[in-house]
Amino acid sequence: MGKGGDGGEENMAAWLVSINTLKIQPFKLPPLGRAPSTLVLFSSGFVGGIWKQFSFVVLLPSIGPNEVRVRMKAVGICGSDVHYLKTMRCAHFVVREPMVIGHECAGVIEEVGDEVSSLAVGDRVALEPGISCRHCKHCKGGRYNLCVDMKFFATPPVHGSLANQVVHPADLCFKLPENVSLEEGAMCEPLSVGVHACRRANIGPETNVLIMGAGPIGLVTLLAARAFSSPKIVIVDVDEHRLSVAKTLGADEFVKVSASIQDVDDEVDKIQKAMGSEIDVTFDCAGLGKTMTTALNATRTGGKVCLVGMGHNEMTVPLTSAAAREVDVIGIFRYKDTWPLCLEFLRSGKIDVKPLITHRFGFSQREVEEAFEVSARGGNAIKVMFNL
Repeated sequence: MGKGGDGGEENMAAWLVSINTLKIQPFKLPPLGRAPSTLVLFSSGFVGGIWKQFSFVVLLPSIGPNEVRVRMKAVGICGSDVHYLKTMRCAHFVVREPMVIGHECAGVIEEVGDEVSSLAVGDRVALEPGISCRHCKHCKGGRYNLCVDMKFFATPPVHGSLANQVVHPADLCFKLPENVSLEEGAMCEPLSVGVHACRRANIGPETNVLIMGAGPIGLVTLLAARAFSSPKIVIVDVDEHRLSVAKTLGADEFVKVSASIQDVDDEVDKIQKAMGSEIDVTFDCAGLGKTMTTALNATRTGGKVCLVGMGHNEMTVPLTSAAAREVDVIGIFRYKDTWPLCLEFLRSGKIDVKPLITHRFGFSQREVEEAFEVSARGGNAIKVMFNL
């Protein structure tokens, strides 16, 4: 039987039930690899010379042999969570029935499966939220983030992690260093996007970086690019407050732009002057027609543009002129094998994500609703965090 116990309490979670409606309701933990938790066996035989029939109950482990049960302690709100709340969809993922929300998370191990040796009850862990099939060509080739059978927290129809407890594969739970908090552990998820983007774009000590968008993903990409030793980073946004935050986080220069496509040429000139040299790689962390146009025009001949944000599903951009200058366009989808590096960046102090956490809430119906309202409004909110 698994080590630890559930204490018999009812597991509660934040359910997305319809547009702009979240409800804290009971959440029966799904058996990831496990049948019912009890088994009734029947037998018969002579007892004291008398033939009798009798039954007895065998308790099965409440989790699979390679799984752990985690009590959630810190869960962040992602932009995708807000998209689901406002529209019941994000890109091509559509919520068709009530779903538990949340995927940026960390917690404490409360039970481990029989075959789990790397973790113990009481360990603090950060959870990588996607479970790949482990068998397809993408998984076997090391790019498991592209697995078409990925089961990812709060991506319909898979339930998320804004709950008292979740069950998850042990190898996707990463023990936190002693000097890394549970909130920082939850921040490994958005930070992983920036780390994966920097890996895809081969950021190094000779790579001048432009970042379009100073929202949460733009800011973690800034932190990651600096950790990957980029010598100069310029960041662009329409919001002056977010640009000031980026400056405090280490951006060398920032440029405030408009939302008008008509201003692209003038803004490209300002951005290139702010860099003071050629722009080797641009990360578009907004994913809009204008930001991608700016990125393609600002990046040097032979450089790279990495599309990180997914603001628009379709856009019209000047690809022909960019192709004539051999500007490579690369995409990213989530991340792969990033948690160990993220935790090392946090442990060593090379990256500090704490300034990104601007608002904190508990786990009540009122606080869940208020937290999502704060996150959706934007303003001075960067990362909104639940403490459970």
